[in-house]
Amino acid sequence: MHAVMEEKTLELIELSAKTRKTSGKGAARKSRSNNEIPAIVYGAKTDPEMLSINTIDFIKIIRKHGSMGLFFNLIIDGDSGKKKSVMLKDMQMDTFSLNYLHIDLHEIDMDETVTISVQVEAVGDSKGVEEGGILQIIRRELDVVCKPADAPDTIQIDVTDLDVGDAVHVEDIDLGENVEIPHDVNFTVITIVAPSVEEEEVEEDEEDDELMEEGEAEAAPAAEETSEE
Repeated sequence: MHAVMEEKTLELIELSAKTRKTSGKGAARKSRSNNEIPAIVYGAKTDPEMLSINTIDFIKIIRKHGSMGLFFNLIIDGDSGKKKSVMLKDMQMDTFSLNYLHIDLHEIDMDETVTISVQVEAVGDSKGVEEGGILQIIRRELDVVCKPADAPDTIQIDVTDLDVGDAVHVEDIDLGENVEIPHDVNFTVITIVAPSVEEEEVEEDEEDDELMEEGEAEAAPAAEETSEE
């Protein structure tokens, strides 16, 4: 099965950064209070470099492009500074405030392969769904290994011919000779399940809830008797 891929050229998004002189929790808090996100850029051939990135600029990029498979033309300390081709490797967020705490950038060589996570999308109207089946995307992201210029924006899988009970496994997906999906087992990516499977799961959940309620009701009088003694 061939995944649906659009022809594209790699977009290097411009991202400005400033050199950060100090490290530690105190310095990081100070950066965030100045509306900047502490960051670090590292690579196989260069020493790690501490940076700070404007929070508003970064949020605008994430809102426009999402957070997966992002490649940047990193401009450090203005036009007179250094420029590096980098990819977004990781970002840490505060669970409660959803503020960005730290960004990890990885310097890349455009001629060498990288590993990135790519979102999986189902396209087309499955005949199994039209017959009452339910589409399940088991793996919403897949790691791919390729050169930056060959990195897909998304992995779109055509589900038109999938019937109830059919599935797309990782080995069914062909992204071309330049993009590899590393895997040890032939795991399921997308499947069409019968509605009865969903109904059975709901019924089992309801039965479990009823049993728990009965158990709590039986335990309550016993607890009362014990407390009276």
